[in-house]
Amino acid sequence: MEKRALVIEDDADIANLVAVNLRDIDVQSDIVSNGKDGLRQALGHSYDVIILDIMLPGMNGIDVCRQLREQRIDVPILMLTSRTEEIDKVLAIDFGADDYITKPFGIREFLSRVKARLRRFENNHSPRSITYTHGALQLSVDSRRVTLGGNVIELTTKEFDLLTLFIRNPGRAFSRTQLLDQVWGYSYRGYEHTVNSHINRLRMKIEQEPAHPRYILTVWAIGYKFTDEK
Repeated sequence: MEKRALVIEDDADIANLVAVNLRDIDVQSDIVSNGKDGLRQALGHSYDVIILDIMLPGMNGIDVCRQLREQRIDVPILMLTSRTEEIDKVLAIDFGADDYITKPFGIREFLSRVKARLRRFENNHSPRSITYTHGALQLSVDSRRVTLGGNVIELTTKEFDLLTLFIRNPGRAFSRTQLLDQVWGYSYRGYEHTVNSHINRLRMKIEQEPAHPRYILTVWAIGYKFTDEK
């Protein structure tokens, strides 16, 4: 089945190169050349992947990414960065980007990254009627819905994916690197700090006392685990 990509890139040569090569993997593209129009296009249409440059006129790519995640758009976002934008890579991850690739990039690597994100997105959204319950906390995989004491908890895509991994594996300790590999993907190695920030935000939403968590526990010198106590 043909998929659709939104390419938000102000360099016409790069945008056209991306679009031409995406067609080789049966992905058709819409191209937008500035951040504000790109945000509007992403919010108003359905896409399977978004290719998003960081340096854009009108609105930078990091702000576009942040606003999309705030609007609960969970489509995979692959950021395009330059070699000098290390801090922007960190911000892109923290604001919900699924991957990034540095310019200039090889087409084979680029297509491999896109295909990996499309597969992960499709697997995460395939119909599965599975519900996990632990005390007052309930997570439904198929509807991507979390409730606590019957009240709906609004989670970002990555927060939901983290909680799903934890609740499926009660008592298992995960290192930050393992969490990056399984939730974000291998390319995020070296960004373990982003795990801490997401765990902190997740605890604020599901823990009655975030400083003394009941569900997501810190494992000294290792990382985190979901409680196995009923």
